[in-house]
Amino acid sequence: MAIEVTAAVLRGFRQPFVLETLRLEAPRDDEILVRMHSVGICHTDVKITHGYLPVPLPVVLGHEGAGVVEAVGGAVHGIGIGDPVVLSFSACGACPACRQSHPAYCDQAAALTFSCRRPSDGGTPLRAADGPVQGYFFGQSSFATHAITTAATVVRLPRDVPLWLPGVLGCGVQTGAGTVLNVLRPAAGESLAVFGSGTVGLSAVMAARLRGVAPLIAIDLLPQRLALARELGATHTVLAGPGTDVPGALRAATAGRGVHYSLDTTNDPVVVRQAFESLGPRGTYAHVGGGGKDLVFPGSHLLPGRTITGVVQGDSHPQTFIPQLLDWQRRGEFPFERLITRYPFTAINAAVADMEAGRCIKPVLVFDQTAMP
Repeated sequence: MAIEVTAAVLRGFRQPFVLETLRLEAPRDDEILVRMHSVGICHTDVKITHGYLPVPLPVVLGHEGAGVVEAVGGAVHGIGIGDPVVLSFSACGACPACRQSHPAYCDQAAALTFSCRRPSDGGTPLRAADGPVQGYFFGQSSFATHAITTAATVVRLPRDVPLWLPGVLGCGVQTGAGTVLNVLRPAAGESLAVFGSGTVGLSAVMAARLRGVAPLIAIDLLPQRLALARELGATHTVLAGPGTDVPGALRAATAGRGVHYSLDTTNDPVVVRQAFESLGPRGTYAHVGGGGKDLVFPGSHLLPGRTITGVVQGDSHPQTFIPQLLDWQRRGEFPFERLITRYPFTAINAAVADMEAGRCIKPVLVFDQTAMP
C-alpha cells in the first residue's frame, strides 16, 4: 500500500530544493521501507544541484540516511521491522568486484548510483501530483521522511545508537577513513598529507591517527578547519592560498624527502598536482575528490616509483566497515560526531548554503525534532 511522504525535490539544476508531498509505493519482495530519522548532506548531492553530475529530473537526492525499518518484502532476510539501520551505497552483489568484497567497484555502480531508477524494471517508487519523481538515488533517495531501498544498501545498527549520528558513515566518513585504512594502509611513523579538511579529509586525518601516522599534515584554505584538524590528530597544518608553496611546506615537514602518501578531496587540478608533487620516492597519491576534470602530471614525476590510485567509497564493505567505525567512535578513538551540525529537515536549503560557505563541515538533517540539540 502506497504512503504519503514529505520529500525535498530537485526540479531544476541551480534551483533550491522544494518540500513536497509525494506518494511512495509499498516495498516489493526484494525491498525495504525505512522511516528516516536523519540524513547527511554530501558534496555529491550539492554537485548535482549545480548540474555537475547527470541525473534525471525531478529527483529526490540524499544518500546518507539513517532510520528504522517499517516494512520488508517477502524475499528479504536478515533485516526486520523495527531494526535501526544506516543506508550506504548500493551494489549488485554478483559481479567479480562484489564477490571479492569490493562492492564500491561494482560493475553496475554507475547505474545503481545515478540512474535513480529501480534496477529491476527501470521504474521509480515516487510520484507527485504531476507525474513520476525519480527516487532511487544511490539506491535510497533519503531526502524524504521515508525511503525504499534494498538489503544490499542497509547496515543494521546497535539499538542504542542515536539516529542523528550514523548516517554520515554511509558515504563521506567511510570514504575518508577507508582511503587510509583500506587502500593506503600507512604504517606507524610514515607520513601522510591530506588536502582539504572537510568531512572526507578530516575523516582521513582521524583514521591516520589510528594508524600512528607521523607527520600527519592537513592542508586547507580555512584556518578554523585546520585548527579542528589539529585537535583530531594532525601534527602539522598548512594554510593554503596565493603565495603558499604547499609542496615546499610538506618537504620541510618531512626533512626534504616528501610524504609517503597524499590524498586530495577537492578535485581541483592545481591542488591535485600539489598533492602529487609532494610525494617522496615510491610515494602513493590517492585521488578521492571525484571526477569530471582533466588532471595533468609530468611523466618524469612517476619515474621515482610514485603511484596514483583512484578511490571510491574508501573501497569499503559497509556491512563490516561501518560497525567498526562506530565501535571506534564509542571508544573515543574516531570522534566523527565533531564534524556534524544538525538542522531540521525543513531547513535543507539553509544547510546547503552553510555547507557551501564553509560555515559548517557536515550538515545533518533531522526529521525527529526531539533529536535536535
